[in-house]
Amino acid sequence: MLAQYFDTLAAQHIPYKGGAWCYEDGLIYFGLEALHRASGDPRWLAHIERLIAPQVGTGVGLAGYHMSDYNIDNIFSGRALLYLHEVSGDEKWLERAGLLAKQLQTQPRTKSGVYWHKLRYPWQIWLDGLYMGLPFQIAYAQRVGAPGLVDDALQQLRTALEITYIPETRLYAHAFDEARAQQWASPKTGVNSAHWARAVGWLAMALVDIAELVGHQKFKPFRQDTSRLLNQIAELRQPSGLWLQVIDQPRLAGNWEETSASAMFAYALLKGQLLGLWDGPGAEIREMVIKRSVASDEGNTLRMVDICHVAGLGTFEGRYRDGTAEYYISEDIITDDPKGVGPLMRLSALAPSIV
Repeated sequence: MLAQYFDTLAAQHIPYKGGAWCYEDGLIYFGLEALHRASGDPRWLAHIERLIAPQVGTGVGLAGYHMSDYNIDNIFSGRALLYLHEVSGDEKWLERAGLLAKQLQTQPRTKSGVYWHKLRYPWQIWLDGLYMGLPFQIAYAQRVGAPGLVDDALQQLRTALEITYIPETRLYAHAFDEARAQQWASPKTGVNSAHWARAVGWLAMALVDIAELVGHQKFKPFRQDTSRLLNQIAELRQPSGLWLQVIDQPRLAGNWEETSASAMFAYALLKGQLLGLWDGPGAEIREMVIKRSVASDEGNTLRMVDICHVAGLGTFEGRYRDGTAEYYISEDIITDDPKGVGPLMRLSALAPSIV
């Protein structure tokens, strides 16, 4: 049933930003990659190839992509290019991935050495960006034989973890403003005031994916932090089996159970269990998240429900996003968004019988 849902959704997928290169489409590609790796079923690879083809075209660029934006989100979909190179051996895929690697060569950095989230978000580190950029940098570096880029990515991760960690909650802040110029940033610490679940989810997925990429020995300096975070995430799981939009505030009026973050957390916990980073009921959590996240609508069509459409910080579409708990629970709730479906695909791929 779930495999059919993913197959239908991929077949009907409409490019998220009108066909321009973006991380949202990349989340579908990355989910399909996981399904293909787990099952070997050629339909998942065929979906990737069909969906990505118009974005790559016949030239040398990527549709709607401008390196000068220095948007770290745009790096993420490069994981699909690396996978297509892996399975086909066609150098055109690695060449296109090289465009994104070239962006990272000149991506602005904080004084502490971590990539800015975007050119229009100067001096800022977001947890989202750690997931969007660092695993790609590591995977690309391994493909082309550039160990220095792996070390650089791990150093950025170490710095970002130190900067964004909140001892009182044992969680990480959504974002940090090194310049202390943003209204959402604490003048003292530079971080925002509330823990948005999906931001923590991006980080949790980044950590377990990087652990898998670099192996036990190189990941050793991060094992304690990763295990602590996974344990805290598990403790904050609600009786329903899901996690809250503002993950650590169950008494907050209007707080709600959000499925994209729940899929991310379940994936990170189960992958963490497989990697020896967490000891808990991973399979049980996976089954509960799947059961609670996917439901039939009035037309008996399966949908992934209760996904936060988007959340961020700073001015966006005439609104100021201040990083408070009240802001995060005010965002729209939608169905079948790639930010939920992609992680759910990856979670499902950890149970080959599902796919």
